[in-house]
Amino acid sequence: TKHVIKNILWTTAKNFTVERGRQQIEELISTWDIHESWLHHSEFLEEEELKDSKRYHYRACWGIPTRRKPIPQATASVYFVIVISKFKPDTTPVEVFYRLESSRLIRRPEQCQFREKWLKDIIENKIACTERL
Repeated sequence: TKHVIKNILWTTAKNFTVERGRQQIEELISTWDIHESWLHHSEFLEEEELKDSKRYHYRACWGIPTRRKPIPQATASVYFVIVISKFKPDTTPVEVFYRLESSRLIRRPEQCQFREKWLKDIIENKIACTERL
């Protein structure tokens, strides 16, 4: 069976605001197949002005709080960049990329389905690293 990659309809460059970007990232996250025990918060980090584009950086920080440990032992971050081209018409949808905190691999939501395992791997590695210390 073929995996269906879920994506959302991204706003156009002319309708983009920092808050709209955060809301759309939340909308994208809601399409991900992640167990309900995972909680996250998302935040805007910075705006970056480049020669050919403007980039808006966001972060979603993930963890699994429990009754015994309401503050998770470790968290995993996913970093998002929303790119608005200075050369394309402002009716063009924004471009969106994301990467995991432990990786340099940049992914596009329309090309790659997010996997819960990636978050688990980051947290397990962090816990193993702190236990070694």
